Amino acid sequence: MSLRPLSADERSAALEKAAAARTARAQVKNKLKDGSVTVAEVLEAGKDEEAIGRLKVSELLEALPGVGKVRATAIMSEVGIAPTRRVRGLGVHQRKALVDHLGVR
Repeated sequence: MSLRPLSADERSAALEKAAAARTARAQVKNKLKDGSVTVAEVLEAGKDEEAIGRLKVSELLEALPGVGKVRATAIMSEVGIAPTRRVRGLGVHQRKALVDHLGVR
């Protein structure tokens, strides 16, 4: 199935939407780094905001201070979250387990 070609206006609108989504995800990761927002708050915001909901859980964890790729992978493995999972795709129990595992972060 091929997609229909986009008009110039549709293409520019899609590019703007994608840029806005990347900016929103970057802002969330920066807020996690400086501690002005918690993982629980980001998970809650991911339910309503499409851009945050599409953030990979591994990227979310890597944005935390002191957590790199290896530690993020280990945390996800302990909690039972697939490496490709996104914030919106987490179940209720996975959200709770992740927040409980991370504590107050």
